[in-house]
Amino acid sequence: MAGLMGRASLVVKSKFSKMLDRAEDPGETLDYSYQKQLELLQNVKRGIADVVTARKRIELQQAQLEQSVVKLETQARDALGANREDLARQALERKAAVQQQLQGLDTQVQQLQDQQEKLVASEKQLSAKVEAFRSQKEVIKAQYSAAEAQVRIGEAATGIGEQMADTGLAIQRAKDKTEQMQARAAAIDELTEAGTLEDLTSTSDALDRELAQLSAGKQVDDELAKMKAELGSGEQQKELEQ
Repeated sequence: MAGLMGRASLVVKSKFSKMLDRAEDPGETLDYSYQKQLELLQNVKRGIADVVTARKRIELQQAQLEQSVVKLETQARDALGANREDLARQALERKAAVQQQLQGLDTQVQQLQDQQEKLVASEKQLSAKVEAFRSQKEVIKAQYSAAEAQVRIGEAATGIGEQMADTGLAIQRAKDKTEQMQARAAAIDELTEAGTLEDLTSTSDALDRELAQLSAGKQVDDELAKMKAELGSGEQQKELEQ
């Protein structure tokens, strides 16, 4: 049972594959693949834009923190000038914390920069491949169109195309039916002459046909008797001469 189901599945898949192969247009398939590659390239470009946006946002934070560092250092100097060492210490502690944040942001900016450079390099490679594919697909489409036209012309010239094949089958069927009707007509004529079938279009009835047969038989008997008489006369003449 499993073997039978496997064979049935294989037959269905092969039929479906043939249907897909007939329905598939190479030109449409290539255009669809090219469109997908363009979408992928666009996604890479959006990714680059997102990375650049994130880096710019961090750089703005850096600029704000750097201003805070300058401001806190100024405040610390002013506090020391006013003999407020405690306030100066607080300002310097905040400055140190901000500087640590700046170091973390520097690391993030560098990572985003590296990621941006990788994405830009990938975008260039992908763009070159997409352009090469576009050129190749146009060549393939042109070659396929030329081959398709050549096949159609060849099929039309040799009569192996689907339409010509249908025409040939129609002609053959017409010939077969014609021969069949001719044979039937000959059979009917033969049976009618033999009296097996009655010709309904004839003006003579069965009695007329029987009388005609008797007349024909009498004519044959008369001719036979005449021949016998002629033969008898010939033999008597020979005997007299001897």
